[in-house]
Amino acid sequence: MFIRVKNKPTKANVFNKTVQLVESVRQQGKVKQKIIKHLGVAYDQKQLDDLKSLAQILKEKLEDSSQFALFGADELPALEPLSAEHETTSPVLERDDDFNVDLRALEEQGRIVNGIHDVYGQLFDEINLSSLFKSPQRNKSAVNIFKQIVMARIANPDSKRASVKGLEEQFGVSLNLDQVYRMMDKIDDKAIDNLNEIAYRETKRLFNDKIDVIFFDATTLYFESFSEDEFKKNGYSKDLKFNQPQVVLALMVTKEGLPIGYQAFSGDTFDGHTLMPALEQLKSQYNLDQVVYVADSGMFNEANLSQLEERDFDYIVGARIKNLPNALKEKILDSSHYEPLNSSVKVARFKHKNRILVVSYSEKRAKKDRFEREKGIAKLKKQVEKHQSPKDYLSNQGYKKFLQLDKQCDAKVTLNEEKINEASRWDGLKGLIVSQSCQLSNEEILAQYNNLWQVEQSFRITKHDLKIRPIYHWKPRRVKAHLAISFAAYMLSRYLEHRIKTQYKKLSPAVIRSLLLSVQTSVLDHPQKKIKYGLPSSHKPDVVKIYQLMGVKMKRSAYIIEKYA
Repeated sequence: MFIRVKNKPTKANVFNKTVQLVESVRQQGKVKQKIIKHLGVAYDQKQLDDLKSLAQILKEKLEDSSQFALFGADELPALEPLSAEHETTSPVLERDDDFNVDLRALEEQGRIVNGIHDVYGQLFDEINLSSLFKSPQRNKSAVNIFKQIVMARIANPDSKRASVKGLEEQFGVSLNLDQVYRMMDKIDDKAIDNLNEIAYRETKRLFNDKIDVIFFDATTLYFESFSEDEFKKNGYSKDLKFNQPQVVLALMVTKEGLPIGYQAFSGDTFDGHTLMPALEQLKSQYNLDQVVYVADSGMFNEANLSQLEERDFDYIVGARIKNLPNALKEKILDSSHYEPLNSSVKVARFKHKNRILVVSYSEKRAKKDRFEREKGIAKLKKQVEKHQSPKDYLSNQGYKKFLQLDKQCDAKVTLNEEKINEASRWDGLKGLIVSQSCQLSNEEILAQYNNLWQVEQSFRITKHDLKIRPIYHWKPRRVKAHLAISFAAYMLSRYLEHRIKTQYKKLSPAVIRSLLLSVQTSVLDHPQKKIKYGLPSSHKPDVVKIYQLMGVKMKRSAYIIEKYA
């Protein structure tokens, strides 16, 4: 079996290559090539590299396991949700007479959602998520319950009690809530390490076994509780839930948003203090290549930067340029230091504490800064017209910093035009602190930092799409298990998104979930014949393509679910 790249004929000299997984077979004494999987078409070198990496992963999985299915949709058996006991049933023997029915006698008993289990269930098996448990073959029940709860979190994230109910009503899967809790108690620190290892391994394989940039950020997750313990603690809440305990979640992803790992900290941990423990854990577990770490300014402080340099870590971090020494600030504001990067961006480099300070000026950013300031000041003027008491402006937050007391009348509040003009000098400027050893060009540094939105989008997926917060568990072990379940759901969401984007087109995790939830089967009962039939719903073109990409068979016509006495 091998990966074949074919040039597609085009009228012009256009990059257009197809990637296929091919196997040589002997037919009638001759060796012929059989296409096992068509991966897709690449229109540039990056797309080609991504398709080849995905083809290599699928090739290895097919060669490593005779159980792994990679053939076309018409060659595969259907995937059905399993019961909590992981039971399988023998195929129902169908006869032509079984389908000669009076439609008026059919009674709909319910509708089952198939798409989530069909596609995400397939991906769960492909990346071997069951291996986070010790001896998964001896813990089949726990593995299956974990799989079902992960499917429920992707489909309709809610409490574990609501998830059990939803699995029963929407997916025809029966679970016992006590069994779910017992499964969660088996997700110990070793299982969480295994989960992180699966994420790192799978993501690295998608990039030809090399990860050269890691994006890092942390957020807070609050509880529907007001009591603290050694893990749940009050702290600075990004959700403004200061009276409720929380935990801090640190997440590491690639520039595509693919997971590398995560770590949870007690709720009173400062964001900047999560960085080094997470990176140390990553370094101790894996043989990392030379990696550049990218994070926002809030994640780094002087101690962090020094620790990174001591460990020979390269980094790119946002700089608070207005807090730098005055001499350096004057250089930053001097346009003669800047060289054009493109038609709308200029860049300058400075030395600062044996580090590199890269400052960029963007016309687009300058317009945005000016617009937001003018909008804020206009709103502030209206406030000043209504409220003249200095007590109303004691805080210096936001645009209130542009206010002052009139020198001739202490009771009158006015705008400080000098401060406003000084602020305008910084419009469009953005600074980055870069390690001295970092070999990236100015353009590469800016591009990598601009990709930091991927980790922010990842947190939006976990917080909103997967609803990782609020957390309803109280015991630290259950809380950690909840985070592991949510991270597993995040992994599957991101991996499927990446595969669809690479082989087909860009679809967000929310759109993919909605498409797969539309794949349903009506359960019809014929009391006279004592047969239950399944009638699949119609399918959108995007759904059909997703099934084809995942190599999952899609039922299109009525079939027999069971015959009963």
